[in-house]
Amino acid sequence: DKYQNIGYMTIGTSGDTSEFACESIRRWWINYGKIEYKGHNKLLLLCDGGGSNSSRHYIFKEDLQKLANELKIEIRIAHYPPYTSKYNPIEHRLFPHVTRALQGVVFSSVELVNNLVNQTKTESGLKVFSSILNKVFETGRKYSEGFKENMKIQFDDYLANWNYVAVPQNC
Repeated sequence: DKYQNIGYMTIGTSGDTSEFACESIRRWWINYGKIEYKGHNKLLLLCDGGGSNSSRHYIFKEDLQKLANELKIEIRIAHYPPYTSKYNPIEHRLFPHVTRALQGVVFSSVELVNNLVNQTKTESGLKVFSSILNKVFETGRKYSEGFKENMKIQFDDYLANWNYVAVPQNC
């Protein structure tokens, strides 16, 4: 949360999958977002273009739609175009400080990493909260048959490949 100067990280013990990304978002919303932003029903996520939340992968869009349906909130995604993630505020406002907190430490357990991340703070008041997501996520999943043809994701008119929204269905 750029304006409250708070970072939230999920430390996974499995693969970086779209299911992991959406479960991380779900946990953030349930444990923090819906409390801090009570009464709000829209979420904007600034995402890099690759990895588990790739702008090209339909499995992420399918998992995102399921999440929007479950949480009954509109989830807007704004992907950074390829090779522009350096402009993502998280790259400068969070990761360098977490990296510094972990520097020189031999990782003997995921709990140690979690504790160190939770201790990350800066003179300007940045605080970081983290949690461990100890669940195995299946890698190589494919989107459901018919999802692409019947997809409810709404793409923006401008830069549609990188900007879209999952609106809750049948809620």
